[in-house]
Amino acid sequence: MDDQLAERLASVDARIAEAARAAGREPSEITRIVVTKFHPASLVEALHALGVRDVGENRQQELTAKTSEVGSLEGLAWHFIGQAQTNKARAVREAASVVHSLDRARLADALDAAEHPESDVLDVLVQINLTDDTGRGGVALDGVSALAEHVAGRPSLRLRGVMAVAPLDEEPARAFERLAKASEDVLAVAPDAGWISAGMTADFPEAISMGATHLRIGSAITGPRPTRG
Repeated sequence: MDDQLAERLASVDARIAEAARAAGREPSEITRIVVTKFHPASLVEALHALGVRDVGENRQQELTAKTSEVGSLEGLAWHFIGQAQTNKARAVREAASVVHSLDRARLADALDAAEHPESDVLDVLVQINLTDDTGRGGVALDGVSALAEHVAGRPSLRLRGVMAVAPLDEEPARAFERLAKASEDVLAVAPDAGWISAGMTADFPEAISMGATHLRIGSAITGPRPTRG
């Protein structure tokens, strides 16, 4: 298992490096987040032993459970990348190092209010909806600046940049081009908020070509997800 995991990790890292150089970028500019959705906490331990220091989770309950089990691993950063409910903001804040999916002012307020005296400042990214479907997660493109300004005004949050998922019915590079423009809107509000979280197993080369700084990669590294009954 560990040998196969190491091989998959090395293969993806080689592809990331190749895509970065093809885009005229340094591979060191890019953070690879391994998404461990539905996998046991033991996989996080195995990844950590292979040098992985950034892992991602989609569900608050799973994030909380895994951080309780293996959250003390040295240097490990937990990225929350799923849709967050405001009533789960405290649990998310207690477990996550970074929240990628801040998509509305009420969630910013809830995460800020969840601060306690021992809290670190919480790194957050504004999630952008790159489609016309208002039911999808993320703020609409015309609302990015206003949300960024709201987040920047929350004292215990640190605005880091933007995040998005490419639509399935569009060339990823075109969608990520819109995300890059949204990043410029956020940078106008917070000049050091240059993170762009984009790109998953199927489209991370295109994301890299459009400036992604953080990739969220699951099955290409972890292998197939366990089935859930």
